Parts: sequence; C-alpha cells; structure tokens
Amino acid sequence: MPRNGTAEAGPRRLVGTAPGFAGQFAALLAARDEGAANVDSVVAAILEDVRRRGDSAVVEYTNRFDRVALTADRLRVTRAEIDQAVAGVPPRTVSALKLAARRIRDYHRRQMPKGLSYRDAAGLRLGARWTPVAAAGLYVPGGTAAYPSSVLMNAIPAKAAGVQRIAMATPPGKLFDNPAILAAAKIAGVTEIWKIGGAQAIAALAYGAGDLEPTDVVVGPGNAYVAAAKKLVYGDVGIDAIAGPSEVFVLCDGSADPRWIAADLMAQAEHDGDAQSVLFTTDRAFAARVAAEVEKLLASNHAGDAARSSWADNGAIVITQTMEEAAALASRGAPEHVQIAARNAEQLAPLVKHAGAIFVGAHAPEALGDYIAGPSHVLPTGRRARFSSGVSTYTFMKRTSLIGADARALAAIGPAAARIADAEGLPAHALSLRVRLGDG
Repeated sequence: MPRNGTAEAGPRRLVGTAPGFAGQFAALLAARDEGAANVDSVVAAILEDVRRRGDSAVVEYTNRFDRVALTADRLRVTRAEIDQAVAGVPPRTVSALKLAARRIRDYHRRQMPKGLSYRDAAGLRLGARWTPVAAAGLYVPGGTAAYPSSVLMNAIPAKAAGVQRIAMATPPGKLFDNPAILAAAKIAGVTEIWKIGGAQAIAALAYGAGDLEPTDVVVGPGNAYVAAAKKLVYGDVGIDAIAGPSEVFVLCDGSADPRWIAADLMAQAEHDGDAQSVLFTTDRAFAARVAAEVEKLLASNHAGDAARSSWADNGAIVITQTMEEAAALASRGAPEHVQIAARNAEQLAPLVKHAGAIFVGAHAPEALGDYIAGPSHVLPTGRRARFSSGVSTYTFMKRTSLIGADARALAAIGPAAARIADAEGLPAHALSLRVRLGDG
C-alpha cells in the first residue's frame, strides 16, 4: 500500500490544518532515512584496502564492480581518448556546454573572497588571507546516469579558486557511452581523468593509488557508497558535503501553469527512486490539476523511469493556509532546492532560511540551475542545508589568520593574556608573554 495510506498509488497528501499534521510532516522529512542501508562497514574495508594496497586494490574493485578489464597502466584516460570522445559530441551540445561553462565561471569568479588587513586600537596588525588548496579531487557519478554538467559544476569553481591540480574520477562504464563527460572536462580544463568509480575512487583521491597522487579536497555527488566513503575520509581530506538523494520543494499559490509545475516535480523525481518532490500550495484545486498533469507526464513517458516510484514513495502534496506557512515549512525541511512559483515570489524568498538553492519565480525552474544558471548544482541534501552550503570557490580555499605586534601593542594586551594563561594553569604560556614584557 502506498505511504499515504490509500489504495490509490500516488504521493502523500498532507493538510496543514489537519490533526497530527506536525507529526506527519516530520515523518515526511524522515521517510527516506527509513530504508537507508548501512554501508559504512563495507566502505570502510574498501578504503583501508586501497590505502594499504594502492592501485592493485583499485584495479580489483574496478574490474569487479564495473565489470571491465583494466590494468593499472590503463586507469588514466589518455589525451587521445579525450580527443576521440570530444570529436563524437554534437557541435550544438559542445556549444551549450561552453555557454554553461562561461556562466559558471563568471558566477564563481565573482565569489572570490577578499583578504583582511587592519591595525586595531591596541596597535596590533590583524588580518586574514585566502589561499587555494593545492589539489582537488572531483568525483563524477556514472551509475544509473552520467552527468557532464557535474564536471562543470565542480571543476570550474575549483579553477576559479586557483587550484593548480584537479584529478577527476568517474566510473568507466558510461565514460565513453556519453562522450559529453570528457567534452565537459576538456572545456573546464581538466586533463587528469581516472576510470575509477565508487568508494574505491574516493579512497584513491583521498589517499593516492599508484600514479594517482592524493588530493586535499574531494567533492562531487554519488551513490550511498560514495557518500559513505566521503564521510569516512573527512578529516584526512576536506569534502564538500555528504550528499544523499536529490529533493525539491515547490511553493505555488495557484498562479502558475499546472503543467509547468508537474514537469518541475518530475524533473526531480526522475533522478532515482529515492528522490523527493513536494508541492506546497494554498489552492486545493490547483493541487489536483498538478497531480493530474503529473499522471499525464508519466503516462506519456515524459519523465525518466524512476519518476513514478519516486513520486509514489517519496512525493507529497501539502496544503497550507498561506504562502508564508508554506515558506516556513520549506525552511524547516532545509531541502536541496526550493522553487517559489508565486505572484510575490521575491517577498517569499527571504522567509526560506534554509535551502541549498532557491529559485525565485515561475520562470526559474530548478532545471535551469542544474545546467546553466551559474551557481554550482552540487548542494546539501537531507536537511543539511541547515548548516552547510553548496560547492563554490570557498570549497577549495582556506583562510589563514595574520597577527603582528610590536612592543607597544604587546604591552597593551599582553598582561591580560598572561593572566588568562595563569587561570588555565599553563605557566609556559604565561612566561612566553612575560619575558617579552620584562616580567619573566
């Protein structure tokens, strides 16, 4: 029986004024965690094996899981393979990728953080400087689907940050089935590409394997095994986030075309069966029209194979009294994407405090952000937008504090610092200050 408790297959239907709504909404947000497989122990063993045996382990896992026959000397994609793949990409696709690359590059160059330098009232010179990591590892998924856009959305922010070396790993299965992946890499300026997928790819990027040198930050979406691997290597390297199934919350006041909104919901649902699409609206009749349009799209095969199961198992229609209530509920869910297709979208957007990205207005579908708007589409999922952000130039940079003092500045604040050291029972700390103050 579907999760909405009726015999009719379809999404959950929640009404904000109904008894028990708060619990039902909380259950909706947590629903996709219920069946999540605990893969940590399997992934931990793969990570340790790659760390210990290097490319020998990578080759074994690649051949076993991807059902290919590779040797260590064939793991890296050659320049000839890149050129051959790019030659097979239709010119219009190449043009579209180049347009997307220009827009992504422009957006992320504008994000570059500025340093800080000033002298305070005590006379200390204080500041901070931003510098890029030396090497970034980029994971591009290639399981149920292959995404050239993910190459651009990860590599170009790293390039904008000034990262000198980018190593890209992607499963070999679809790498040459969809040559646009390598075309996107070439457009983004990525020349180090490895035919490695899954947890073993994350291990290789984090710890190195044979000719693949380790990187400092590992980014990019992937399946449950990739997500678990990123979680386990965090601390040894930086990561962007622990990504889960994709999600979109669409807020409508009934003024948009129902077919547009149905397409938006299915665009998210077709990612995979665990994806989640939720419609929030104040208009019950509009909700019914959207649901009917969804069924038409599914019946006419205008959505990917996973869309029907995603919509039935994880989708929802939530009826609220006001659009402000809808915005508050969306914020509580802290989803990857929020779309606001309403007359007063600009006024509602600030009310959504937690979201990976907000799409403002009926003419700004989430799919625009997936490909060409400019911000990276690699965003926090599973309510992680409460505390994390999407991939950007900041993902590939670190901040170093700068502190300078002369004798006068030290005299102004050093005695207080020494007293705090005394209070903490750290006499050498206090002494390092007092010998400069002439008190030691």
